[in-house]
Amino acid sequence: MRHFREGWFATSTIWIVVCRGARLFSLVVLCATAAACAVAPGMRMTKSATLPVTEADKNSPATELPVPITDINLSLIAQLRDAAQKTANEQTQKLTAQPSAYTLGVGDVLQITVWDHPEFAAAQPPQSQAPTRASDPIAGFVVDESGNLQFPFIGALHVEGERIEQVQRDLKRALVKVFVDPQVTVRIASYRAKQVYVDGEVHTPGSLTLNDIPMTLYEAINRAGGFSPTADQSRLVLVRNGRSYPLNLPQMLDSGQSPSNIILQSGDLLRVVSRDENGVFVMGEVNKPATALPMRDGRLTLSDAISQAGSFNTSSADAAQLYVIRGLTGTSSQVFHLDAHSPVSMLLANQFELQPKDIVYVDGNGLVRFNRVLTLLLPALNAGLTAAIVTK
Repeated sequence: MRHFREGWFATSTIWIVVCRGARLFSLVVLCATAAACAVAPGMRMTKSATLPVTEADKNSPATELPVPITDINLSLIAQLRDAAQKTANEQTQKLTAQPSAYTLGVGDVLQITVWDHPEFAAAQPPQSQAPTRASDPIAGFVVDESGNLQFPFIGALHVEGERIEQVQRDLKRALVKVFVDPQVTVRIASYRAKQVYVDGEVHTPGSLTLNDIPMTLYEAINRAGGFSPTADQSRLVLVRNGRSYPLNLPQMLDSGQSPSNIILQSGDLLRVVSRDENGVFVMGEVNKPATALPMRDGRLTLSDAISQAGSFNTSSADAAQLYVIRGLTGTSSQVFHLDAHSPVSMLLANQFELQPKDIVYVDGNGLVRFNRVLTLLLPALNAGLTAAIVTK
């Protein structure tokens, strides 16, 4: 009996020591857990945000680049929409022009007839077969690289940059010296001097020849086979004289502006951007983090992006902490915030239009962050308890 009591007493002493060690270790773990909650793993959005300073920025007087956080409301949506409409109108006005008559250029082929003088027909180079390419000349007088036209009894006549009726008057004035009251008819047999280029998401990209009918924006797209299914109709880029002009076709139609008022010029490059290039990144507590793509008209709202990402993760998302991060530089970066707790707030999300490369971030709730801290600390807690039992 005494032996049993001594053994029980010894065991109890060891257990008390172990329990004390466990309590001490548990106290340390709880303190660490409380401190770790403030630095829970994962990304969090705070009310004040700053951009990191690059090496180039360190030489500047400013050491921090603050990013304002703006709440999404009807006033903000109207303001952003008006600003986008104003920018689009300014770009359209720069490209709007009245159609002008075609002027001759190097490579154009003219058909010249002097009535009652069939001998001039022999001066035109014969053509044995139909041209196989649009750039191949047909029978007629070709404007050479100097912009001159070679014609019998006249010699070289500079015609580059002139309209067809001007060339007809110049020829008649020169032939008066040789013939009495000559009757001259001039027409363009082949247009080869001026071209525009259509690239990107159209069915038949390539070069388009300009003729005496002015080529509008609509005409260029139609002659290129129309938009492909992957085209972003709101992100057209017109490159002219080394400068790029963004064009939003659906926005022009909504505002009552006709794309036919935009006349393309020789050397213009029209590029139709793919929707894949204008995606929006949806991150955070959503069911399927992904890159949301705009619709065919280029429109992508905040609710569209959330829907493409499978909506909020109901077990981990804090709907009140929905953010849109916009801009790549410190001077233009913005962060927009929406409290989406109420279903009514999604009406705002349905009107808030996103821009390419925006980041939509849904923050996690407090319980999720605390659970993630425990997930990281529990292995250490179990290891500590095991070590305490083995040691004591």
